Amino acid sequence: MLHLVRHADAGSRMAWVGNDFERPLDDHGRMQAEAIGAALASRPVRRILSSPYVRCVDTVVPLGRILDLPVETCDELAEGSYVNNVFELLGPLASAEGDAVLCSHGDVIPGLLWVLNQYVLDIPELGRCKKGSIWELEVSDGRIVGATYRHPRTFGAA
Repeated sequence: MLHLVRHADAGSRMAWVGNDFERPLDDHGRMQAEAIGAALASRPVRRILSSPYVRCVDTVVPLGRILDLPVETCDELAEGSYVNNVFELLGPLASAEGDAVLCSHGDVIPGLLWVLNQYVLDIPELGRCKKGSIWELEVSDGRIVGATYRHPRTFGAA
């Protein structure tokens, strides 16, 4: 399974003074990150990939700590990334043993889901991508065969 995680709450982009790349999680976002870690800790996760933005890395650090896995930063998951590059990233991950967690942004995940919806499968709830949410992409024989949206409130991260 592939788990697409939208980064947790990081306060207001407009209120942040400094480079947006460095904007950290706020208090609620840190709580969400812990809940995401707990929600995915029982999965057979083999890799954790994240946009290099601080708020994304910090969202999946608790999971990495629980599973003793490094968080690998991946430019393809950065805000504003070309969706086809993200789509190409999924192929090897879908074919690999175990689950992968990918943490990204509110433009990248919906864009990727739109491509999947157009060419691979029908995705219910296509427009949903709340901060701290998880899209679970079911994989069979190296192919994405299903997608399920998990609102943060369903695992204590609302």
